[in-house]
Amino acid sequence: MNQDALIRIADALERMSPPPLEAPDFDAADAFVWHVAPDRLSPVEKVNRVDLALLVGIDRSRDTLLENTLRFARGLPANNALLWGARGMGKSSLVKAIHAEAVHRGHPLKVVEVQREDLPSIGRLLSLLRPAPFRFVLFCDDLSFSHDDQHYKSLKAVLDGGIEGRPDNVVFYATSNRRHLMPRDMIENERQSAINPSEAVEEKVSLSDRFGLWLGFHPCTQEEYLGMIAGYCDAHGIDIDAETLRAEAIEWQATRGGRSGRVAWQYFTDLAGRRGVALD
Repeated sequence: MNQDALIRIADALERMSPPPLEAPDFDAADAFVWHVAPDRLSPVEKVNRVDLALLVGIDRSRDTLLENTLRFARGLPANNALLWGARGMGKSSLVKAIHAEAVHRGHPLKVVEVQREDLPSIGRLLSLLRPAPFRFVLFCDDLSFSHDDQHYKSLKAVLDGGIEGRPDNVVFYATSNRRHLMPRDMIENERQSAINPSEAVEEKVSLSDRFGLWLGFHPCTQEEYLGMIAGYCDAHGIDIDAETLRAEAIEWQATRGGRSGRVAWQYFTDLAGRRGVALD
């Protein structure tokens, strides 16, 4: 093979190989989203979140996660956290609101959102964050795994850290509707069909045990539901008769088949639209 052919092959291989990933300007934003193909961290100028004070009915989870986050932001030991339970009860809203509260208190804390399907790339992300002069909350929303899903093995690298250990400047928060991150019927199916049932289930079920904090979220009461809406009205300056608000909100929940923080916000969004109030 002549020299020209070797040069062409070398040039082709260089084009196929992605350049080394460079760290972004972490001063550009407090929040980032991790993307793959190609790997990159995209800054988020305005995070979609609500104020911490407007999250009603989850006081214990709020206080526990806030204290854990502030310890981490101050450079002290902190736990990975799994927020699990009822849909629409503010799990992801709490993570984002607490991050905002930590920044408001003067801590240079960054949040990086990671999609479940991108978990296999998590090692590359950790290599990027490890030398950075900031502390990071990795956030994965709506995390769960199916019967044949192997992504959970990548998550173990974050929670256990492998031979290098999890970077001291990184903590992992996840939300899920499932306490054990996989459906109960799939757990039972594995117990019944596996040659060694206990081992077949243990590897996946034990994943949630690797979170130091388990914070449960449960359906709200009617008074908590109405309190959420009243808080939104006060925060956005909407004046409405209490009886009218109560009757409309209860009718709204009946059409949705249940109560939750998400249903409360949806009703309030409708109310604000009817009143001509813009929501920033």
